[in-house]
Amino acid sequence: MKNFKMFCLPLEFFIASFFIFANPWTLLADNHHRAGKAVPAPQRVISLGQTITESIYLLGAGSRLIADTVYCVEPEDAKYKEKIGTLLQANLEKIVALKPDLVIASNLASPKQLKKLETLGIDVVQFSYPKNFEEMCQQFLELGEILGEKKKAEEIIENTRKKVAAIRMKIRGLPKKRVFVQLGIKPLHAVTKKSFLNDYIEFSGGINIALNGGDGTYSREKVLRGNPEVIIISTMGSSEGETGKKEKESWMKYGSIAAVKNQNIYIVNPDKLCSPTPITFVEALTEIAEMIHPDFSDGELK
Repeated sequence: MKNFKMFCLPLEFFIASFFIFANPWTLLADNHHRAGKAVPAPQRVISLGQTITESIYLLGAGSRLIADTVYCVEPEDAKYKEKIGTLLQANLEKIVALKPDLVIASNLASPKQLKKLETLGIDVVQFSYPKNFEEMCQQFLELGEILGEKKKAEEIIENTRKKVAAIRMKIRGLPKKRVFVQLGIKPLHAVTKKSFLNDYIEFSGGINIALNGGDGTYSREKVLRGNPEVIIISTMGSSEGETGKKEKESWMKYGSIAAVKNQNIYIVNPDKLCSPTPITFVEALTEIAEMIHPDFSDGELK
């Protein structure tokens, strides 16, 4: 089984799986490029990851996707693909019956199940969590090559890098602001330097007050000491509004925090922030940059 680092981070399991992401495991078997020989681009692909599915469509290979997980609902067409279970527990019998050329898994897939698929003669590629934006780009390029869409992947990444560079250029020289990005509630969980999510902060002209926060477990007392000028909430359920709204109200009790005083507390869709494709990475970065530097309009940053 070919093992890569992948940009997929399902929000449903973020907090519980942090240590898995911080130390992605590696499998040694490689039956995707047997004896160093390239194999034809797969025509029957199964995705075991939300962002994997979205990226397959982005590469123009959606017609070759024959099945995915119950969490794969974007783009619209993905909803109607055969469902083979969850990203943690796939239906192996159904996968085998579908006769895929390749199964592409996220780092949350069961190692036992993936090895079982290999013993049944099914090619498997697994991706895990990236450390930074550049790794995310490299992973997308690798996926494009696997699917026989190398040129398309290169075009997308070139465009993505240009847009990210343009955003960074526009905010260069502006005063940096202290930022706290919250990913979990109980316990409080923060973005640290161990996550590629930290690049959102740095690229947006922010200073991550939780940069050296270890495994990401944090406390409100530490946030008070860090006195962030901007607080961004992106917890599970916050995209629906209620969870994020309640957490924002909780922060409003801490009037000594600069972000509270100046009403700079924002809610960001966790799927966009934590499980991006190259396209949605730029969208999330633009959104965060405008939160940190509200004088900039959408048009100026884009």
